[in-house]
Amino acid sequence: MAKVLIIYAHPAHQHSVVNRMLLDHIRDIPGVHIHDLYEAYPDFFIDVEVEQARLREYDAVVLQHPVYWYNMPSLLREWQDLVLEYGFAYGKSAKACALEGKPLWVVMTAGAPEHTYDEEGINQRPLSEYFYQYERMAQVCKMRHMPALEIFYSRRNPASVMEGVAQQYHQALTRLTEGLEIEGFGHG
Repeated sequence: MAKVLIIYAHPAHQHSVVNRMLLDHIRDIPGVHIHDLYEAYPDFFIDVEVEQARLREYDAVVLQHPVYWYNMPSLLREWQDLVLEYGFAYGKSAKACALEGKPLWVVMTAGAPEHTYDEEGINQRPLSEYFYQYERMAQVCKMRHMPALEIFYSRRNPASVMEGVAQQYHQALTRLTEGLEIEGFGHG
């Protein structure tokens, strides 16, 4: 069984409906570990060695977060800058590519409806274009970049719709623990 690490970053987790629902649906999956960055590092002082050891221990990495001003939450950015350093996540030596071959899957929740993320919408482009850095990060770290799960209108969708998305998330993570690719995701 493959071990999956979810790096969860939500600065206001207590106010999130969808992210909490997603996490509640996956807590029972053997081999899946949720690592809440805001709980672990409320002071933003990230223990780089501990985080790098954690990444080595897992077979797949999921980054789960809300969209904040066309970006990831600030603590996740700090984590990325410090933990994925030269000589660990990338570099010239073989030991410098500790994440090589591991899947990287991004799960994002956006408060706005999907139609706002097109050429005619207020955001003028697809959400994925604002997060091209994840594809580049995966390439530099020699990880396998998987298409993101983008969940739109997360605060306003009916509970039944979000329940369906949470069940799909559970199924996808179960597939990852079985060493299988995930399929059928992109927009929620």
